[in-house]
Amino acid sequence: MRTDGRKNNELRQIKFTHNFTKHSPGSVLTEFGETKVLICANFEDSIPKWMDKDSPEGWLTAEYSLLPQSTNIRCQRERTKLSGRTQEIQRLIGRSLRSCLNLELIKGKTIIIDADVIQADGGTRTASICGAFLAVSDLIKYLLKENIIEKNPIIEPIGAISAGIVNNQIMVDLCYEEDSSAQVDSNIVLTKSGKIIEFQTTAEGLPFEKIQLDEIYNLAKISIDKIIKMY
Repeated sequence: MRTDGRKNNELRQIKFTHNFTKHSPGSVLTEFGETKVLICANFEDSIPKWMDKDSPEGWLTAEYSLLPQSTNIRCQRERTKLSGRTQEIQRLIGRSLRSCLNLELIKGKTIIIDADVIQADGGTRTASICGAFLAVSDLIKYLLKENIIEKNPIIEPIGAISAGIVNNQIMVDLCYEEDSSAQVDSNIVLTKSGKIIEFQTTAEGLPFEKIQLDEIYNLAKISIDKIIKMY
C-alpha cells in the first residue's frame, strides 16, 4: 500500500476544469491529486524570427513556471534566467504538443502555451502536458469557429504520466514523497494509438532490468489510455 492508500497501478484523482480564465481561448486547470497546474493556450499571428518567413509551417512553443508558494518551501521567481530544469520541461511540453499537430495547418501562426504550477506534489510536467493538450484543443475550436484557420491540425490526442520504481515496486503517477525516493524515475508521453513521444527513464541508484522497463511502459500505457478517455 502506498503513502496515500492507492494501489501501485492506481492514478490519483484527476480533474480538468475548462474555461478557467476568461482571457485565453484555451485555459484548463489540471489537477492530479494535490498537483494543480493552470494551462493557458493563446496564439500570435506570426512565427518566430528564427523561422524562414516563407515557411509552410506554423509553430508551437511553451513556457513553464513554478509559482513561488507552489512548493512546501517558497521558490524564487525566475525573472532573468531560467533554471536548467525549467528549460527542460518547457522543451518537453513544446515537443510533445508539436508532435500531435500538423503545423502546416497553422501556417504563419504561433501557439503559445503557459503552464503555471499553482501547487506541486509530483508529476507537474506530465500534468502540464495533459492539460496543455486540452487547452490547445479548446484554442483550436476557437480558431475554427472564428475562421482564423480552415482545418483542425490535431492529428491525435496525447497523454502523459509519471511512473517509477519505489521500494522495489513499479508504481504509476508518483506523488512528491514517492518521486523523491524513487529508485527509477520515468516520465512517459504517448499518443492515443500508443506511439512513443517521450520515454524518459533514469536509474537514481542501481541499474534496473529491461523487463522492468517493459513493465513501466505497459503500466504507463494503461494509465494514459484512462486519462485520454477523461478528455
